[in-house]
This record gives sequence, C-alpha cells and structure tokens, in this order.
Amino acid sequence: MKKLLVAAFAGVVAAAGLGVPGKASADCGEVSITEMNWASSQIITEVAKFLMEQGYGCTVEKVPSATTTSVASLAENGEPDIVTELWLNSTGDVYAKLEAEGKVSRLAEVIAPGGLEGWWVPAYLAEAHPELASIDGVLANPDLVGARFNNCPDGWGCRIVNDNLVKALGVEAAGIEVFNHGSGETLATSIAAAYEDKEPWFGYYWGPTALLGKYEMVKVSLGDIDGGVHSANQNKDNPSPGVSDFPPAPVLTVATAALTEREPAVAELMGKISFEVGLLSGILAWQEENSASAEEAAVYFLSSHSDVWSQWINDGAREKLATFIK
Repeated sequence: MKKLLVAAFAGVVAAAGLGVPGKASADCGEVSITEMNWASSQIITEVAKFLMEQGYGCTVEKVPSATTTSVASLAENGEPDIVTELWLNSTGDVYAKLEAEGKVSRLAEVIAPGGLEGWWVPAYLAEAHPELASIDGVLANPDLVGARFNNCPDGWGCRIVNDNLVKALGVEAAGIEVFNHGSGETLATSIAAAYEDKEPWFGYYWGPTALLGKYEMVKVSLGDIDGGVHSANQNKDNPSPGVSDFPPAPVLTVATAALTEREPAVAELMGKISFEVGLLSGILAWQEENSASAEEAAVYFLSSHSDVWSQWINDGAREKLATFIK
C-alpha cells in the first residue's frame, strides 16, 4: 500500500511538471530546516519540504539534528533557517535568550494544542463507566481500573511528576497499586494487551504517539492546571506535592531573523503549519502499521488531508499544487 501510494503521488508530481531539478524559481532561494531524530518531527519536516519546494520553488536542505544541538547551532552559527518541533520545555534558557536578542522568532505552535501528557483509561472503559473520566471517579472505584496505576520508568521526567501526584492524590491509600514499568516498551505493551482483551487499564502516556493514534484513550481529568504546582511536582524532593493536571507542552516552529527577512512567504507558510495532536498521532499510527518511512508518511498525509494543508499555503502555491487538492 505504501509503495503504491508513494509511486502514485510521485507520478502526479511528475505529470504536473513539479519536482524537476533546477525548477526552483527566483521567488525562493535555499532554505535549511531541521530533521529531528524522532518520527513526528521527521514527518513534519517532509511535509514542509514538499510544500516549500513544489509550492514556493525553494531548494530545501534537511539538517539532521536534535533539540539541544539545534538550539546550540542557532546560538553559535545562526543556522539552520528553520527549527521545527522544538519542545520549549526542553530548551532551558538558551532559546529564551536567543528570542530576547531578536535572533530568532516563534512562527507557530506546530502541534496543537501542544504535546499532551496525562493519566488515561481506554475509551471502552470510560464508555462503560463514565465516572472514570475524572480522578475522583477512579479513586472511588479502584477495581474498575484493575486496581493498578501504570507508571513511567525510573529516570523519566514524568516519573517524578507522577510520583508526586500519587502522593498528593492518595492513590495507594485508595487501593490502587503503583506499577513502575522498566521501559517505555513495556508501558506501551501494557496498553496494547489491555485493548486486545478489553481489560481495565489506568496509567500515564503522552502524545503525539503512534499508540494514541492506534488506541482510543480518554484522558482522566486530574482537576485544574496550576503552573506553579506542576513545576514544583517536577522536583523529586518536593516536600509538599500538590495536585495539578498536566499542561500542554508548547511545541514550536521557530526561524532565524535572517530567514524571516529573506523569505517572508516561507516564514508565512511555516507560521501556518500546525498539526492537531490527534491527527499527528493518527499519521504516526499509519506509519507504524505500514512500516513506512517519514517521506511515505508525509505522502499519506498530503494525499489524505489536502483539506488541512491547502489552508496553509498562499494563492500562488495553491495554484501550483491544485492537482493535489481535493
């Protein structure tokens, strides 16, 4: 399926006279963009690359990178032009300083409403027992969730937050065992196994991920979001843990001031590219199920969701890409 999809898409590109070497027009020059070392970022980069090349006539260079190295490169070299899927809570003070100095600017929240973290139950469990959509309902009915909380592995940041929430909420006192997984793989497998047999499951997970795209889960409301409490809960030595739900993590596309000045149309495009977190999880699930590359997953998105990406591009690009818009 994936090979047929990519071949068909490539055929349409060729038939439309796009994707030809040397085709880049004078209205856009060379643009460099990060290719981070995880799946969702790679897909976003491939989508942006296609739109920039085929819609705006750019010559796009992908720069293999990671969060810390991309920010360090921006600070030291002013490169690359565009960093996408930059998780703001992983950049420390370095990015804030660059932004304050006017060297970079945030163009978009590329994942909306941001990266998701939280405590979840399977949708079939919440449908049968609506009270499980809130933590009060879970704590009052431990048997309905299997009397177990599936926790993060040791060493993960979420483990510290979860441990503090477990204390603050009295999870163990309510009769729920805390099971600390040894790896992310076993945590994911526990959800898959529960879904297979429609068994109870309760625990932590995050998105966008292929798993949340494959299995319908309901986020358990822990109450209001309190930034101060959540920040304090990230300290493993917090003497007085409190209760706060997980705030969405800002995930940005940022660009250098030089790019914004040199290629304003590209900056405008990148300022509109934003994936709803559930949609991105669905694309990741498709990629995993089909053992597909990032490029193939990008083709799947471009061919299946023109209603989304056609709203990102300007009139000139929309005319060039009219063949792909359904």
